[in-house]
Amino acid sequence: MIISGASSAGKSTVCNALLGQCTDAVLLDSDILWRPAFDTPEDNYRDFFEIWLRMSKNIGQSGRPVVLFGAGMGVPDNIEPCIERRYFSAVHYLALICEDAVLVERLRARPQWRTSASDAFLQTQIDFNRWFRETGPTLDPPITLLDTTGTPPAETAAQVILWIKTISGQQNRLSTNS
Repeated sequence: MIISGASSAGKSTVCNALLGQCTDAVLLDSDILWRPAFDTPEDNYRDFFEIWLRMSKNIGQSGRPVVLFGAGMGVPDNIEPCIERRYFSAVHYLALICEDAVLVERLRARPQWRTSASDAFLQTQIDFNRWFRETGPTLDPPITLLDTTGTPPAETAAQVILWIKTISGQQNRLSTNS
């Protein structure tokens, strides 16, 4: 399972809110492995996606579903062609989205060191957010959308837990300590 979205759509916030709440799935933020060696736009960052799929495959062998949080992870064109993809019967995609004005407000509220308030970066994230909203549900496999506009993080986290339960088929097994 992959949870994606533009910067400031709520991925890290939801991932952090789920820690300790969703204990029967392994929750991982893809940013933890990012390093300059993976910055290869010429091959669509293929090694980065391959290493995450390999890790997910091996973790999944423990019997616990893996949920990856990451922006580019949620683009099926980045995942579906990967060699490691063959080890999964299905990959399920969820994108956190929000209204453009809310996205811009969240990005501008970030600390200055994040350098997320430039006009170019803002426009890139607005475009990515719109791509998820307009194109995501039409893809094969489709991307499920979850709008975080005006929704408190705890409520969004509860909705994500329900999505995970539905996808994993473990509605009676996944525990929530809320």
